[in-house]
Amino acid sequence: MTKINLFSAVLDCLMCDDLSQKVQLLDKLLFNWSERNFVFEPLNSIMRIADPGRPAKPELVPPKALPRRGIGSPEGHAALMHSIAHIEFNAINLALDAIYRFQAMPYNYYQDWLGVAGEEAYHFQLIREHLDQLGYDYGDFPAHNGLWLTTYETDHDVLVRMAMVPRTLEARGLDVTPAMIKKLRAIGDRRGVEILKILLRDEIGHVAVGTRWYRYVCVQRGLNPFDEFQRLLGLYFHGNIRGPFNYDARREAGFSEQEIEWLRSLEQQTFERVS
Repeated sequence: MTKINLFSAVLDCLMCDDLSQKVQLLDKLLFNWSERNFVFEPLNSIMRIADPGRPAKPELVPPKALPRRGIGSPEGHAALMHSIAHIEFNAINLALDAIYRFQAMPYNYYQDWLGVAGEEAYHFQLIREHLDQLGYDYGDFPAHNGLWLTTYETDHDVLVRMAMVPRTLEARGLDVTPAMIKKLRAIGDRRGVEILKILLRDEIGHVAVGTRWYRYVCVQRGLNPFDEFQRLLGLYFHGNIRGPFNYDARREAGFSEQEIEWLRSLEQQTFERVS
């Protein structure tokens, strides 16, 4: 059997804009990986991707243009689940892009990110099925494109990508998910609670993947991981890092005690400003 170029096959999946076909292509990627059918020859060129494959809907709007809806209404309940579905869909693309874009990493790097892509697709399907039970589908509400914009802005350096996407934006999901679980529990959405517990468990692993490869590159370049993380946040993060933080989950995801203490100091500063 002729071997398949991993990066070319991943690009095909990344740029596919049909939901069903994208999942099928990802399943094929996972199968071919398990069968060791890939070669890892770097492509002659790597293109920047301002807009990866996604369906025509949802409409993408600036974050401030998203309507505020209370979770107590059926529409608000569905809008919350839709926003989570959108994050998970984007996370499929960013995991694929992490493979396609950085073609000189070790074998285990590609194994890790392909596994993440598969889990993100599973999450997306779980939430989409739940949305269907609520009478809605993915695309029925507007969404914003912040996660992909940061992915695009960090496409020049694997170190910056690992710091800013899994270790910053996705790590924020570890912080906010417990509060969302409480909200869903308060309105009696048991299935939604079950799904978010699955997401939280798996996302700890995804942030850990980012942490592992961030630290790997720091070692390769002789950089101090803590100092470099702060430097990169100052350069690339739009806004302020603020709590509350899920310290237990972040520890599980590989954050060091030095980083945890730094986050505690930021949370204390935020508390003092508010009070």
